[in-house]
Amino acid sequence: MSKGPMIRTAAVAALLLAVAPLWGPPRVAPSGRVADCTGRRIASWSVDSGYTAEFARYGDDNARMDDWTGGDGTHSVRLPDGRTLWLFSDTFLDRIQPPPNPQGQKHRWRTADTGGVPLLRHNSAVVMSRSGRLERTLTGGPAAGAPGPFFPDPPGGGWRWPVRASVEPRTPGAPEKVVRVLLWHRAPGTGPWIFGVPHATEVATLSLPALRLEGITETVGPASVADPGRRVLYGAAAVRDGGWTYVFGSDDPPSSPASSAFLARVPAGRLADRGSWRFRDGAHWRRQAGRAGPVLRAGGRRGVGSAFSVVRDGPAWVLITMDTGGGGAAGMRALTSYWSCSPFGPWHGPNGRLTPPRPPAPDPQHVAVYNPQIHPEFTANGEFLLSYDVNCLGPPGVPADPRVNGDVELYRPRFLRVRMGPAGR
Repeated sequence: MSKGPMIRTAAVAALLLAVAPLWGPPRVAPSGRVADCTGRRIASWSVDSGYTAEFARYGDDNARMDDWTGGDGTHSVRLPDGRTLWLFSDTFLDRIQPPPNPQGQKHRWRTADTGGVPLLRHNSAVVMSRSGRLERTLTGGPAAGAPGPFFPDPPGGGWRWPVRASVEPRTPGAPEKVVRVLLWHRAPGTGPWIFGVPHATEVATLSLPALRLEGITETVGPASVADPGRRVLYGAAAVRDGGWTYVFGSDDPPSSPASSAFLARVPAGRLADRGSWRFRDGAHWRRQAGRAGPVLRAGGRRGVGSAFSVVRDGPAWVLITMDTGGGGAAGMRALTSYWSCSPFGPWHGPNGRLTPPRPPAPDPQHVAVYNPQIHPEFTANGEFLLSYDVNCLGPPGVPADPRVNGDVELYRPRFLRVRMGPAGR
């Protein structure tokens, strides 16, 4: 079944926002809290058809048969030369056919160039020009005679899903820059782990400007927590603030529709240095990943999806996630937000519900919305660009791939413009 890292079997299955605060350094009160910090929430939103249309144009053009035609896990990072690198988890390649599809419906549909099953790879990257035009797909070496994932599958089985990325000095203080990409390493699983057992957090290094994969380093390994249901994968979101990069992660409990959010911090420019990572235990920073405690604990209406986004809005921190408190399929249709005056909380919320548009489908109740991601490099007129992924998740017992490939709009990112406003405690 095609899906990215963001949907869990029951209800929910990735933001490295490595940017400086958008409004300059906030004033800090004597208590250590940010002065003049007030609650924030999504106050208004509108559809951004431009970015949605650009991914549709690129996916449909059939210029090459190893190009991206659809995917999820949408993340982005602005490169020093003005280009943007878009990162995707599960990715379809191959050819797009005009309507009607094999079911006689008026949808563009996907097929293999050889007439067989379309290629599905665990990840890819797409390069956007400075002008905002998608230009090429980055894949890896051949896999069974066809393009492989850009970040190769680990030896012994499993796969890697890219989440957030950052441009950093190659070494602290060096003038040469590289791209660091946080990866979720998942191992094959069954039952509650049908979409992969959480295994480790890794960091890949890409050269600039060529974007060549130089290597992958494990930063948080599986030995830190034996129980995979309590294991935290980091990189759902991250924000650079002062001399630190705050990296948010989540657990993946198999019996719960919601995850808890966790927090690590790394000195700016040291994401690939395993020894520099520290983990919040609720009150202190610890060297041991296994001592991390939730900064936003799941329970009742509270909790996050396994993928979520965090961004600075003035002195406040805003977290946007799937509304896991909606229950069942409702939790795969709406978004909500939390706010805090610091990355480690307390986090207030959930605040409101945003139900974004979904592509039309004969059975819209089975079309899921997930993985909300803010792309702060595209902020315009005080409005953030927010992407979300869509997928087809049913009905039970019906394979998803033929439905997703029978209507390419069911597996491509869509975009909104969101404006923040006041929120009470």
